[in-house]
Amino acid sequence: MLNYKFLSTLFLGLCIVSFAFAQKDDISPARKQAIDSLALEKVRDLSKYISIIGNKKTPFSEATRVMDRAEELFAPDSEMGVSSLNRKEINYYKVRKYFERLMALNYDRVTISWYDIHYISDLERQPDGRYVGVVTIYQRFEGSSDDGLKYKDTTKKDITIYVEKKKTQIQGRTIEFWDVLLGDIRVAETSA
Repeated sequence: MLNYKFLSTLFLGLCIVSFAFAQKDDISPARKQAIDSLALEKVRDLSKYISIIGNKKTPFSEATRVMDRAEELFAPDSEMGVSSLNRKEINYYKVRKYFERLMALNYDRVTISWYDIHYISDLERQPDGRYVGVVTIYQRFEGSSDDGLKYKDTTKKDITIYVEKKKTQIQGRTIEFWDVLLGDIRVAETSA
């Protein structure tokens, strides 16, 4: 009986301590607003990077530098969806491969713009302590060639957003901060 009481008291104590530590990592409304702003800023940065990479006038060295910067926005192993009005299937590529394919498109002129960027799901805490949300964007793609080839579409895409606590050393002190990484970009629908 004594062992049972001891074990149940120990278990209750661990639950309280775990709950206290879990509460410590909750995001305050002010911090959440700052995180939302950072997430949307990173999505806008990605939009600019994609526009630069896809532009046929961008020198190869500049496009490569921008690809490196764009990759830093993503969580490891993230994928980006590619769709077309000419086929039903959606293909997914690792981020770097997507950028390389974008740069190699067979058009003389490419214009890519993103608009109507907004959260469709609030940040939700996951069992591993990270928060996950989804941002929706609309992408307008236009490609044309000197020989008369033209293509344009609008694609609705959902971008997974990961928010996790990280640590860094600054002047010998450990500082904790919340960081935002982009995850998979899924195609929701494509239209003319």
